[in-house]
Amino acid sequence: MTNLPKTAAEIALVRQFAALQQQVAFPPDRQENGFLPSLSQRQAAIAVLQAHGLPTRRLEAWHYSDLRRLLPDIAAFSDKEVGGAELPPLLAEAPVLALINGRAGEVPTLANKAFKAVSLAANGEAEAQSAGFDTELEDKGAIISQINTAFARDGWHIDVAAGNKAVIELQNIQNGGQAHSRLAAYVGKSAQLMLIERQKGDNQASFLSFASRLELMEEAQVTWIIVRERGLSAAELNRFQAILGKKSRLRLYIVNLGGQLLRQEIHVDLAGEEADFQLRGINLLAGRSHTDNTMVVRHLVENTASTEIFRNVVAEQARGVFQGMIRVAQAAQKTDARMACNSLILSDEAEFNAKPELEIFADDVACGHGATVAEIDHDHLFYLMARGIPEGEARILLVKAFVGELLDELPENLAGALHKALAGWLEGHFTAA
Repeated sequence: MTNLPKTAAEIALVRQFAALQQQVAFPPDRQENGFLPSLSQRQAAIAVLQAHGLPTRRLEAWHYSDLRRLLPDIAAFSDKEVGGAELPPLLAEAPVLALINGRAGEVPTLANKAFKAVSLAANGEAEAQSAGFDTELEDKGAIISQINTAFARDGWHIDVAAGNKAVIELQNIQNGGQAHSRLAAYVGKSAQLMLIERQKGDNQASFLSFASRLELMEEAQVTWIIVRERGLSAAELNRFQAILGKKSRLRLYIVNLGGQLLRQEIHVDLAGEEADFQLRGINLLAGRSHTDNTMVVRHLVENTASTEIFRNVVAEQARGVFQGMIRVAQAAQKTDARMACNSLILSDEAEFNAKPELEIFADDVACGHGATVAEIDHDHLFYLMARGIPEGEARILLVKAFVGELLDELPENLAGALHKALAGWLEGHFTAA
């Protein structure tokens, strides 16, 4: 138990939970809860949070993101309906599953029945599998799980049956206030899923947590793209968890384009032989934003592979963090694992902390990691400016070249939409640089 005085945020979380419990906002233990936690799980989570408080840099996993300092206060739950509406999908053919201020929208009409989607609050056909979300809550550093377990009241359950192919866009739109939700996805044998997760919000003060859990069966293939465009006063805690079966493949793309405070956790278990995980991350940071990407990839069996590449652009007084851990179990012989974190610093006041790690208990493996930090190459900048390109535009071109190649692996229409989003952010921040 911490002896530090409670912060306004810590006090508010406990009080908000008590108020919601008094309003009977949570289902009782005897009710079938699906992927949502039971009341006893919620109470246990808030008790741990109350005992330990928000994590500080004393915890190794939070060494570069002292949440107690970075989150001194939080936005309150709103008693009124906060504005928000669905957006046009990035891919025209993708049906939209909406979460507007933490509440699931209508289930879209599906022409091909490629997948089933159920609102977690509706309970519907979702089975009782919430244990996958609500584990390890006693860990002092598991603050995202603690907050999400205590407060989550809605979300989506997606089921892609064996052999099916599905394209889905999840829109999590939060305009002010506070919301907590989750997503559970199951992809059957030899099924394919492309899921575009859009985290969107305006500049009102907001606080949210989002937890997602993905399970891939044998030979399943998933491409999951997270595009985050939060407002200037948004604080988001996000936890992504995936379990890969035999010969399954997961491609995860993360594009962070906004938000004041972000902690993005990635937990991936390669639990089946010949499973393959690929991660590509892009962080564009400016202002006084703080973005923390913390990742743990566990190779648990033989003949698995993973590659993680992050490209970071940090300007003004922004601060970024990458903590990447690859763990290779003793049984995981013939593992092939690579990790790289490359950062471009555009200001003397900008900062990026990179901590790549390997923890290997097998002896027949090929593993490596690396991290680089650099400024824009002045020779390249001079070359472009000497040919009549203004300095701001020249900087944008060089930054685009640095980060854009990570998106070129995606289908052309989706890559084009993401390149457009990157260009809009860069032009808004660096045209006058």
